[in-house]
Amino acid sequence: MTDAAAAAAARPALNATAKFVATPEGTALAYGSLVLMALLPIFFGALRSVSCSNRGHSSSPDMPETITSRDAARFPIIASCTLFGLYLFFKVFSQEYINLLLSVYFFVLGVLALSHTMSPLMSRIFPASCPNKQYQLLFTQGSGESKEEIVNYEFDTKNLVCLVISSVVGVWYLLKKHWIANNLFGLAFALNGVELLHLNNVSTGCILLGGLFVYDVFWVFGTNVMVTVAKSFEAPIKLVFPQDLLEKGLEASNFAMLGLGDIVIPGIFIALLLRFDVSLKKNSRTYFYSSFLAYIFGLGLTIFVMHTFKHAQPALLYLVPACVGFPVIVALFKGELTEMFSYESSDELLPGSPRLTSFPTISGSPASLASSMDAISMATGSSPRRRRVQPTSM
Repeated sequence: MTDAAAAAAARPALNATAKFVATPEGTALAYGSLVLMALLPIFFGALRSVSCSNRGHSSSPDMPETITSRDAARFPIIASCTLFGLYLFFKVFSQEYINLLLSVYFFVLGVLALSHTMSPLMSRIFPASCPNKQYQLLFTQGSGESKEEIVNYEFDTKNLVCLVISSVVGVWYLLKKHWIANNLFGLAFALNGVELLHLNNVSTGCILLGGLFVYDVFWVFGTNVMVTVAKSFEAPIKLVFPQDLLEKGLEASNFAMLGLGDIVIPGIFIALLLRFDVSLKKNSRTYFYSSFLAYIFGLGLTIFVMHTFKHAQPALLYLVPACVGFPVIVALFKGELTEMFSYESSDELLPGSPRLTSFPTISGSPASLASSMDAISMATGSSPRRRRVQPTSM
């Protein structure tokens, strides 16, 4: 949702503070930066989702979570219940204490997510002259034949360096709530979501996006629940960029905002289309690039409509038709529509691949993203790497 008049990050939200009149330069810089930041986790997360899918064949700890059609159909219902539940919580209990608990929760998840995001880069830049020692963190319960492993983490020096850097960012966010620290965590959450949450086929993606399309429009236009929760909810579940950066520098405080759900939800569909492109073995990325351009078009249209009508806009209202419609039209012209809808992501066929028997509610709203981070934390917890003892339901 975009809203030039609201200071809240209503999900999905691009907005600005009402009391501040941004200059044309400041507005262009803010929204341009948000669009760029939204594209980065989608592009690189989609590429990493292909690598993640390939690693699944070798019993990698970074195996993706697979979303089936049944999961997708239930997403909007669970997301709505979560959103309304948080609305009641903020009405009944102290906002200060709730946000304190959420800050600690997202601090832990943010450190793990950022560490997992940094891990490939650290592997490339880590000096060869430095010893890369292996470590293991093991907690067990019971003894003898009844001994059960509770925690079994394997990690190395590179992972420790990533954790230290991520922890510094986490402390910075926890103490200052600075917008740069917020964005580092937000980008990490979005990239990990796109990489590690896999749709099993295009039909499932259409069900998910269609359901959240209705969810988004209803909670934005039909009630004030989403805006109320967003105003009360303090967590790195949105990307922000100051519109007064040119005037106040890094201490700027009047932000344009983009909800993570407007990145993750279309992003996992775009990543699926990239894996479909790879499966065609035609050395072409037609569907990936068409959906990627469609996302840019949809997000730009959202900003345009918001500024034209000066009213809050649910971003999925524009993103869903664009991201689904463009690839379908391309498939029709290429005569590959049946092939596209019959494609099954290889993750679903892997015998060791986990599936969402108990699933998170990723919808991008502050409410649903709070509970959705449990799924991402399971995936991002692999850096330090986690050796799976046995699959567990989330």
